[in-house]
Amino acid sequence: MSHLNYNHLYYFWMVCKQGSVTKAADALFLTPQTVTGQIKALEDRMSGKLTKRNGRTVEPTELGQLVFKYADRMFGLSYEMLDIVNYSQHANILFEVGVADALSKRLVSKILMTTIPDDDSIHLRCFESTHELLLERLAQHKLDMILSDCPVDSTQSPGLYSKKLGECSMSFFASRELGNVSFPAILEHHKLLIPGGRTAMGRKVMQWFDRQGIKPDILGEFDDVALMKAFARYHKEAIFLAPSVYVSEIESEETLQQIGAVADLKEEYYVIFAERMIQHPAVKNVCDADFRPLFE
Repeated sequence: MSHLNYNHLYYFWMVCKQGSVTKAADALFLTPQTVTGQIKALEDRMSGKLTKRNGRTVEPTELGQLVFKYADRMFGLSYEMLDIVNYSQHANILFEVGVADALSKRLVSKILMTTIPDDDSIHLRCFESTHELLLERLAQHKLDMILSDCPVDSTQSPGLYSKKLGECSMSFFASRELGNVSFPAILEHHKLLIPGGRTAMGRKVMQWFDRQGIKPDILGEFDDVALMKAFARYHKEAIFLAPSVYVSEIESEETLQQIGAVADLKEEYYVIFAERMIQHPAVKNVCDADFRPLFE
């Protein structure tokens, strides 16, 4: 058997991972024609078709599925090797973390502090986006770890694991005193700023409104809680939702008032990582740490 061209195999693997030749070509910084030609050469080598069209996407044939299964193991191991070399031989460990934009940045920063060695020998790189996009980047070996507000479904994302770090209740806040109307009735008297509907907390708060019989007058939805808080400072009549742990820090800020706490609304924090990263020192520090005092 003649030698296998691993570049051809890699291009085929990328097409399967991306779901289209165009997306794979963009990721590889090549033209679609070049990628198509390389896959054709691999098909000639394998004496059979490896891909087929399914609407706008490309998927592997039966032979392609077999080849992809082995290619996925091979290139997965190659990325694992690079990860291990990165954090075992460099003076400053490069640690790329994805952060779900819905999470409190104050709590996230305190969690990330556990990844910093005593000698600061780490190069921390943070990427903020939605839970779904972060999972995609983690699966593509573009991230080492994710901090998110919901766990990963290992049946849908094989090789990815999650651990719950903690949870905290939520409270409604405003930028000034809003009168003597009791909570939660006051929520129907003011414009509301809440987490976006595609976030876990955004869905939870809408379900809570339904259970309470509240018809919210929503002024804005925000995926980023820090932006929501900043917006509330300028719209003095608006009420916004944030983790209750802010109370200890907000008490010293005259411009923010706690309107009411909601004990059964919980914001959850999870660390998500690939199996290959379980021994990464920074990931291990987060998984081993006790964050209960942080969420109390």
